[in-house]
Amino acid sequence: MGNGGGEGGKDVTVVHLMRHCEVENPDGVLYGRLPGYHLSELGRQMADRVAEHLASRDVTHVVASPLERAQETATPIAKAHGLDLATDERLIEAENVFQGKTFGVGDGALRKPENWKHLVNPFQPSWGEPYVDQVVRMMGALNAAKDQARGHEAVLVSHQLPIWIVRSYVERRRLWHDPRKRQCTLASLTTFTYQGDRIVSVGYSEPAIDLVPAHLRAGAKPQKGKGTVQGKAFGA
Repeated sequence: MGNGGGEGGKDVTVVHLMRHCEVENPDGVLYGRLPGYHLSELGRQMADRVAEHLASRDVTHVVASPLERAQETATPIAKAHGLDLATDERLIEAENVFQGKTFGVGDGALRKPENWKHLVNPFQPSWGEPYVDQVVRMMGALNAAKDQARGHEAVLVSHQLPIWIVRSYVERRRLWHDPRKRQCTLASLTTFTYQGDRIVSVGYSEPAIDLVPAHLRAGAKPQKGKGTVQGKAFGA
């Protein structure tokens, strides 16, 4: 059953923006948009858990970033609803100059002075895709999914930084921020409810939180070691 008419006869449509699940990354690099990074065994368990969580929901459209980790996260959700999985390039991870490198002050790219030039402007940011550009493409993806699933629900699988940036925009917060304070844990759902074409509420839930290692949860302190800062500093 669909959501039917909302206030004033407008359709109520729900769009869940999901962060992908845990990735197999033994070298601890910032994988960014690089191909070949797949879900770990734990990540597949997370994806199945969220699929179970959404199984009773009125989901009529499932779409993912083209990157493997997002496609693999979305696949069990689409399967649970008997849907084909769509791909939207606008849901892709943010561009980042540190892609393919380990990231950290003492053990990674930040120990090299030639990389410091990329950190001069955190408001843009100078190390990657401008926040405003991320808002434009992510809002385009959200609105396209809303139109596709009008009166029902859609699930979009994307990446931490673009999800947090578009949520910040919708909630009228500044786009530059402390990466440690992003509320966007692995396998989490940031849920936008539309009445007609207008977003009227934003929710957040973590249906697989018991499977997420403590150091990867929102607000966790970065750990020392290879690449352990990457998910906190520049998205994943």
